[in-house]
Amino acid sequence: MEWEVVIGLETHTQLQTNTKIFSGAAIKYGAEPNTQACEVSLALPGVLPVLNKQAVHCAIKFGLAINAEIAPRSVFARKNYFYPDLPKGYQISQFELPVVGKGAVTIQVPAQGKNAAYEKVINITRAHLEEDAGKSVHGAVEDMSGIDLNRAGTPLLEIVTEPDMRSAAEAVAYAKKLHELVQWIDICDGNMQEGSFRCDVNVSVRPKGTEKLGTRREIKNLNSFKFMTQAIEYETRWQIETLEDGGKIQQATVLFNPDTGETRAMRSKEEANDYRYFPDPDLLPLIITEADKARIGADMPELPAAMKARLEAQYGLSSYDASSLTTSKDLADYFVAIVDAGADAKQAANWMMGSVSAKLNSEDKNIKACSISAQQLAQLLTRIADGTISNNAAKQVFEAMWAGEGDVDSIIAAKGLKQESDTGAIEAIIDEVLAANGAMVEEFKAGKEKAFNALVGQAMKASKGKANPAQVNEILKKKLSA
Repeated sequence: MEWEVVIGLETHTQLQTNTKIFSGAAIKYGAEPNTQACEVSLALPGVLPVLNKQAVHCAIKFGLAINAEIAPRSVFARKNYFYPDLPKGYQISQFELPVVGKGAVTIQVPAQGKNAAYEKVINITRAHLEEDAGKSVHGAVEDMSGIDLNRAGTPLLEIVTEPDMRSAAEAVAYAKKLHELVQWIDICDGNMQEGSFRCDVNVSVRPKGTEKLGTRREIKNLNSFKFMTQAIEYETRWQIETLEDGGKIQQATVLFNPDTGETRAMRSKEEANDYRYFPDPDLLPLIITEADKARIGADMPELPAAMKARLEAQYGLSSYDASSLTTSKDLADYFVAIVDAGADAKQAANWMMGSVSAKLNSEDKNIKACSISAQQLAQLLTRIADGTISNNAAKQVFEAMWAGEGDVDSIIAAKGLKQESDTGAIEAIIDEVLAANGAMVEEFKAGKEKAFNALVGQAMKASKGKANPAQVNEILKKKLSA
């Protein structure tokens, strides 16, 4: 039997606010345990939650970015469950009336094996505001567990998809796209290691060609795209093998162990009625007007799809180049700054996707930590374009700039990399080469094109690599055709 995997994602996105969603307590990462656990987080008697306005703005920005329905009236609810890291015995979330309704995200799934790359639309069911819980800490004290409530009350936007994905590759492509988007619109820092962007992945399998969904298992708190791939592929294999052996899949919440590459059941999966949702009596309904949406929309940055189209139209870039440069807003802004400083757009794109990208990857940095500013790189590209240095020399200059050895012109001067562009000097070199290589000249005149390249090589060698290659080619052709 041929099986089909069905995948949906729930992504917990920590919002870019200075304080918690229902109190003024700080949310700084790495603080000493329980130093940011305020009265509201602890649910002390008599305290009341007050909604963080900036968290609402972040939710609206996300809704606008995915062209979603934004509810004019949404309601906060209490989600009841009992766990040591939830001091109130309930979590404030949204249930029947979330702030963001149906929307969509278009993803590009990369080519794999014989399968070509393709585009797919992933439908968003909802995105709702909620508070994070605290964290259980195991092993800080030998044979004991502790509770750190610093994260309790941290503002989250939980983004839920339809079960639209049919492979680990599609799920990861969607997660990456969402990760890029929430950073682009500046609602989340995207730091997966710190827990700012965590994915729960619902996986089920069914016989291919059938419509009925299988029983799903939810893989919790994946904070790495690599682990997501491994977890989905293992879970898929496990479910298929279980069914083919005559077993049944029990709905459950599972954890992924990156050391073993396996998932294991943590608890049976609850349904909505198990949480006994009811409207929070301490919070008024959230009202969002058209004026609110218009005001926030006016401050939105140009979105990735629009910027990609503009880079293609304005700078003549290919779809591939424009897509690569719009994977993050910082990357796109860096490219535009290079071109604004006078560099050729295509040359700037090539260098960014080549030497710059390679250097950043080797040092595990992003473009914000680039050792060379956009203006410095533009100056380097200008020196290539005006013939001051060759492409090979430019690579030496780039390495020196990255190491902090100075600006473009000072490095060129210090290393003696300036190209010889004096026509008279190049003609003299070529005359000597032609005189010393009569056999090659005869081979070229007999129709052997390789002889021409050999003569160019001899001329470049004679100039110690400093002659302008374009001029060498042009002058050599004229002399050979005379």
